[in-house]
Amino acid sequence: MQNNFQGKTVIITGATSGIGKALAAAFLNAGANVAVCGRRQAALEELQGELNNDRLLTVQADVSREPDCKGLIDATLEKFGKIDILINNAGISMRALFRDVNLDVLRTLMDINFWGTVYCSKYALPSILANKGTIVGVSSIAGYRGLPGRTGYSASKFAMQGFLETLRTENLHTGVNVMWICPGFTASNIRNTALDKTGHSQKETPLNEDQLMSAETVALHTLKAIAKRKRTLVLTSQGKLTVLLSKLFPGLTDKLVFNHFKKEPGSPLEK
Repeated sequence: MQNNFQGKTVIITGATSGIGKALAAAFLNAGANVAVCGRRQAALEELQGELNNDRLLTVQADVSREPDCKGLIDATLEKFGKIDILINNAGISMRALFRDVNLDVLRTLMDINFWGTVYCSKYALPSILANKGTIVGVSSIAGYRGLPGRTGYSASKFAMQGFLETLRTENLHTGVNVMWICPGFTASNIRNTALDKTGHSQKETPLNEDQLMSAETVALHTLKAIAKRKRTLVLTSQGKLTVLLSKLFPGLTDKLVFNHFKKEPGSPLEK
């Protein structure tokens, strides 16, 4: 693993917690230069202190804002001179039925999950083309299968995967690899920060986080997939089964998914 990333420059969006933070630590350990962004300066300073590495660049940026994304790319190029890998990890989730949710919640999710990926990819692409590098999207099973109570999240991840698949095809002969990763349910902060129907953080998780795959394990799988220049990576047996059933038996999967999410603590489907 060390030889694959020694001297490479990696950008990771949304890296102050969860999978993004684990990815930053893993790439630094593998010898890469790492640039990360987050919306809160205090969280970035805490990350810098924790990882304590002069190959780490932290940039305050909100990926829903195009100028911030350009600023992240420019700062990375100024410090490290190139970009080899871009990991579009910044994301936010939601939990509310479409009939109840404020439309601003869906716009927020599209702005962060989809447009953040588009903006960063646009400005990083020239350097990645020059270095025959990799663009990665951290997606979700929700990008393969619409999940009830998560219309905005599923829509944003479907859009992300469609964008990345098109970008991959356009660059089939340029030496650039484009891929997306679907971690499945991972122990992270995304469910605690997920938006409710009014756009406020729900501040709780409906899952037992202790029984989920760790962010560090996801990071390890991700580094291996990038090194092998894979097309997609779906983690967890539940995730792989859901993708397969959605293709083969979509009607049955509708019922299975509904019943699964109805059993969540506090599920809006119970109403």
